[in-house]
Amino acid sequence: MHMADALISPAVGGGMWVISAGLIWHCSRKLKDDLDGSKIPLMGVIGAFVFAAQMINFSIPATGSSGHLGGGMILAILLGPYAAFLTIASVLTIQAFFFADGGLLALGCNIFNLGFFPCFIAYPYIYKRIVGTSPGQGRIITGALISALIGLQLGAFAVVLETWLSGISELPFGMFVLLMQPIHLAIGIVEGLATAAVVIFIWKARPEILTASSPAVSNNSISFKNVLIVLAVATLIVGGAVSWFASSHPDGLEWSMFRTSGSLELETPESGIYHSLAGIQEKTAILPDYGFKQSPDTVEEEGTESWPAVSAGTTISGFVGSILTLILAILLGFAFKRRRIKH
Repeated sequence: MHMADALISPAVGGGMWVISAGLIWHCSRKLKDDLDGSKIPLMGVIGAFVFAAQMINFSIPATGSSGHLGGGMILAILLGPYAAFLTIASVLTIQAFFFADGGLLALGCNIFNLGFFPCFIAYPYIYKRIVGTSPGQGRIITGALISALIGLQLGAFAVVLETWLSGISELPFGMFVLLMQPIHLAIGIVEGLATAAVVIFIWKARPEILTASSPAVSNNSISFKNVLIVLAVATLIVGGAVSWFASSHPDGLEWSMFRTSGSLELETPESGIYHSLAGIQEKTAILPDYGFKQSPDTVEEEGTESWPAVSAGTTISGFVGSILTLILAILLGFAFKRRRIKH
């Protein structure tokens, strides 16, 4: 659900940049007082895991579409809404600048759509109401599934609304929303189950991350250090090898665009801010589309791709992106912790 610049107008893109920047500022102010220093390593490792997980598109049966995890709910449940929003913003920023995944003008939209709804709507008003103060496996599964579904539905609707406000005539509101919502309902089911699996693993290993009172049924025999090691290893495996098995089908947004406009991508204007930001992204994207830069003569002809797409470029992208996300998230965490100490 990463929007390209062609989907929005400069006014909408700029406005969403301001809104997302305001939310980042608000989160930093809250974390100045609330951030638990022990969660800073978790911010980095979970952020890296979300980056790697987003590289994997899974097929949606009988649709010709695919989806990938957003990761917002995993982050919100494990880190709290403020640290989670900063972490998902870190993931999306790394993706946009270094991998050309999502436009720079649309970055504010992508941060808001994938971060605001899970962190500040689905987590506090749905997940926490279902799970309460004494998490159990059944409650975690139910809460993760329902909150992920609703968070993704709201994010998908926000994409439609932003394109409509931008006056994108190729994507009329009625048809676009009728395609976006059902396909992201299917994606949301997978996201919810994946979220539940990660959260249950953390809950059984270190229940105090989720609640101050550890349930008697939880197993606290696994150290926090071991949890981080397991997640780090999983990140490297997912980003470095499992990503080869990503579906080649268009994702939910691209699929909806194709069914609405007849094209997987809309043409980006070649002048003004679009041209300037495209030039910046071309220079900063060291591994565009999660692979090595290629000249037009070396690009494979369409339809010749093999599956699984075993690629050194994909593996390097998984490693580099995960490490960059880990570093950025940890730096943000320590920066806010240091500010709290000074005050």
